[in-house]
Amino acid sequence: MSKDPDSSTRKVLLTMMKTKGSLAVSEMAKQLGITEMAVRRHLNTLERDGLIEAKISRQAMGRPSHLYSLTSAADDLFPKNYHLLTLDLLGELKAGEGDDPVGRLFEGRKQKMQDRYASRMQGKNLEERVAELTEIQNSNGYMASWEKNASGDYTLNEFNCPITQVANQYEEACKCELMLFQKLLGAEVERTDCMTKGGCKCSYRIKESPQGPINETL
Repeated sequence: MSKDPDSSTRKVLLTMMKTKGSLAVSEMAKQLGITEMAVRRHLNTLERDGLIEAKISRQAMGRPSHLYSLTSAADDLFPKNYHLLTLDLLGELKAGEGDDPVGRLFEGRKQKMQDRYASRMQGKNLEERVAELTEIQNSNGYMASWEKNASGDYTLNEFNCPITQVANQYEEACKCELMLFQKLLGAEVERTDCMTKGGCKCSYRIKESPQGPINETL
């Protein structure tokens, strides 16, 4: 947790709204033991960051009051165990069927992604396709970057893997990603480092394929 007292107070306010729902400033001030002015200062920051929203609550008597609640953006600040559900479902699928159902599942995902992104590669040379793939991976949370090597080939690095927990148990995930890159780039792609094997990143060496660019191979 941050040592910044302001940050800590805002985390407490977010947790209060998560567990108790919409709250008025007076309720939050009472529970925290601070002034309403101090609460409003924190709420202004949270509202500016798009994490909370205020709605007017009209009373039978007296002036209307504002109730503060979390926005959908704030939901991502709280722990998620989606990977556990995914692993459980994949485990059930593998245990309940034969003929490598998990492999078919990842292959189907690869084909869908290939169909989705192939048009973005059309008419581009290899360097442009590598740059485009990097942008695609960044949009999917992989924290990717690329560089051209002195040898004329390229390196694509991914410093984050959103599906690490799944890939650690199912090597099909990494295999299908490699095949997807080969298809989209229309190039020879070799994985040289992998987070599931203990690396600090996933790295790919990319070089021209004798088969030609994407619009000739797909």
